[in-house]
Amino acid sequence: MTVSWHAPRNLDEALALLAERPGLVPFAGGTDLMVGRPTPACGRQYLSLARLTVLRGVRETASGVAIGALTTMTEIGCHPYVCRDLPALAASARATGAIAIQNRATLAGNIMNGSPAADNPPALLAYGAEVVLMSAAGSRRVPYEDFHGGYKQTVCRPGEILTEILVPVPPPGARHYFRKVGARRAQAISKVSLAALLVGRPGSWECVRFGFASVAPIPILARTLAVAITGSDRGLPDDAELAIALSRDIMPRDDIRSTADYRRRVAMNLVREALAPWTRQGGSNASA
Repeated sequence: MTVSWHAPRNLDEALALLAERPGLVPFAGGTDLMVGRPTPACGRQYLSLARLTVLRGVRETASGVAIGALTTMTEIGCHPYVCRDLPALAASARATGAIAIQNRATLAGNIMNGSPAADNPPALLAYGAEVVLMSAAGSRRVPYEDFHGGYKQTVCRPGEILTEILVPVPPPGARHYFRKVGARRAQAISKVSLAALLVGRPGSWECVRFGFASVAPIPILARTLAVAITGSDRGLPDDAELAIALSRDIMPRDDIRSTADYRRRVAMNLVREALAPWTRQGGSNASA
């Protein structure tokens, strides 16, 4: 079998190569390349994006934070803008693999891999992120919640690469929540992960978003759960109502890492934990 790759020197060259050869497989850090993409007998051609320094880094925008596709987990997990304004995303980056993996793994790679158990998608869903897809013909922005069409499937078209992730910054006083449940604290694939953004308080919510991993074929935004919480005029729904709403959003399955029943129970426990400031006596809407 034959494996070959191209290493363009700049973004224009990379996009031109993809326009000519849409079958090229782009990759960045490559931490999941061997285990995630077995090479077929006929061979495969790859496009290394490692030299495209224009796709690295974090910058502030008028409405939030823009993160280059090749920005690593290490950079995201300790960047002052991300830690200050998007702490759930910073936490998810620090929960990705081991330190050696974090030094190479990129945010775009974590997204494009399409794993339903990926660590960063829940935070991107909770924050209402958008992704920028670029080809030789131009660029387009896609809400991240619409990006995954099915298991290991994305809306990225042939000839496109993901160049940037745009994340709006929540208002002051928002509650940021992230929790990954796995077999151990590091270098483990999640059994269930939840990121949540809650702005306001019961009866006057401004924003309620719950992003989950490992409970469906794709990372999901729990829309029914959010409606149940924001639609209640008597404070927070009780546990039974929350569980019913959550069951309409998630589709957990049994696999080698866990059972569907365990995932349902843990997902509900994480929702309770995210809502804890409003369920404890004297709780307040504090960032966490």
